[in-house]
Amino acid sequence: MHDDDEPVGRVLGRRQALALLGIAGAALTAVGSGVAVAATSGSDGVAVGDCGVDCVARPEQVEGPYFVDENLNRSDIRTDPATGVASPGIPLVLGLSVLSIRGERCVPLKDAVVDVWHCDATGVYSDIASEGSAGKKFLRGLQVSDRGGRVRFTTVLPGWYRGRTVHIHIKVRTIGTDGKPYEFTSQLYFTDAFNTAYLAQPPYKAKGTPDTTNATDFIFRQGGDQLTLRPHRARHGYTADFTIALDLSDPTVGDDDSQGPGPGPGPGPGPGPTPPSGTPPTGIPPTRPPSTTPPATTTAPPTTT
Repeated sequence: MHDDDEPVGRVLGRRQALALLGIAGAALTAVGSGVAVAATSGSDGVAVGDCGVDCVARPEQVEGPYFVDENLNRSDIRTDPATGVASPGIPLVLGLSVLSIRGERCVPLKDAVVDVWHCDATGVYSDIASEGSAGKKFLRGLQVSDRGGRVRFTTVLPGWYRGRTVHIHIKVRTIGTDGKPYEFTSQLYFTDAFNTAYLAQPPYKAKGTPDTTNATDFIFRQGGDQLTLRPHRARHGYTADFTIALDLSDPTVGDDDSQGPGPGPGPGPGPGPTPPSGTPPTGIPPTRPPSTTPPATTTAPPTTT
């Protein structure tokens, strides 16, 4: 049984996205908040977008409990490096373009480290002891973005597991405008119609019908419609492309997404102390806010046995 992921980050509306674009960071060597825009072709032949009414916010979403920093720099992530055995499934070539917002323009973000990971056709993640896959490293890998901000992964369409719709995890890591490590983490999805069609084919159909769709997935509802891939038929399998432009100066989204108390929610706070008897005094000053903001937490879902 898998633990349910807990949604984090922000879902920005169009007006908020435009506001962020107006105050965007000024350094190409950093990454940030998850504001994505439509890309056009620049004079230098790389992707460049103008910040305008077509800007669309991309929400950051939870990392989940199955990220393992394997440092596997490879484009084809289908195989377990130790055995060379490829995970079965329908091939997918996933292209990602990472852009940096600079004033009124979006420019390619070079040398960003982009991780991709997802479960196999049976719903199992690699290198997770509770999944029975410790030591295996299939369907995980990273690429470093080129001068056009592009990376490309060859993988297979993911399977599903209880409580979640079909999804792919992504993480972009670089240095923020404050000189500190910066990362953007999110999840990518497909339409329910696409999922229904391919999950009815082998090897996916052996697992049966998913218990969760996009409409019933609580993480998808946190902006998943802005993170949905539109695959195209290819000679072998499918191709899909996705563009993310990032505000490089947003330290909130750029925080370490792996921070947290560990997998699974705690039991929650107990009842508070019994208040003293008598009439409360008047003129109590307002409560002083804490001096620091506690780090965001991620809750990870129950593990399947």
